[in-house]
Amino acid sequence: MGHSQTQKQETHERIVQLAAQRFRELGLEGLSIANLMKEVGLTHGGFYKHFESRDHLVAEALATALESSNSQARAGKTATFQALVAAYLSKRHRDSPGTGCAIGALVNDMGRAGEEARALYTAQVRKSLSRIGQRLSATDDSGHDAEAIVALSAMVGALGLARAVDDPALSGKILATVQDYLLALDASSATDD
Repeated sequence: MGHSQTQKQETHERIVQLAAQRFRELGLEGLSIANLMKEVGLTHGGFYKHFESRDHLVAEALATALESSNSQARAGKTATFQALVAAYLSKRHRDSPGTGCAIGALVNDMGRAGEEARALYTAQVRKSLSRIGQRLSATDDSGHDAEAIVALSAMVGALGLARAVDDPALSGKILATVQDYLLALDASSATDD
């Protein structure tokens, strides 16, 4: 790969990484291409040297954001259901949407996204449900589809509410209450098995 081709690839990666962060912070419609390119240090016209359309950028940035979530999950910091819930429903995660879970950050945008982006998002939801199901207390192989769906829905919903309200005490209470509920539900499920 020539020097200019290497530079183009590096610039492309910078655009995608920044877009992945900004989309999680601002939503899919909250980021303008002009502002993104300005932040990267390029002109708006330079965008089309890297992407066919905005939809292609959205899909590529979404794939990057989702892979970031996968990498964090593989890192083992959330090896147990309890650790996963505690990390997801933390003030740190609430306050860091740009580096946090793309499922939670973009849940309200995906219904209006293009087919490719929705397919990527759906695949990630399936992976997350599988990971949660594997972490739930179980003594058999029956799976925990319903519990995983409830847990993911509760975590994403609580994170969204905690980010949306303007009362820090209420925000913290939302996170803590749902965390306590999910951990009690998991403990109850473990004793039922």
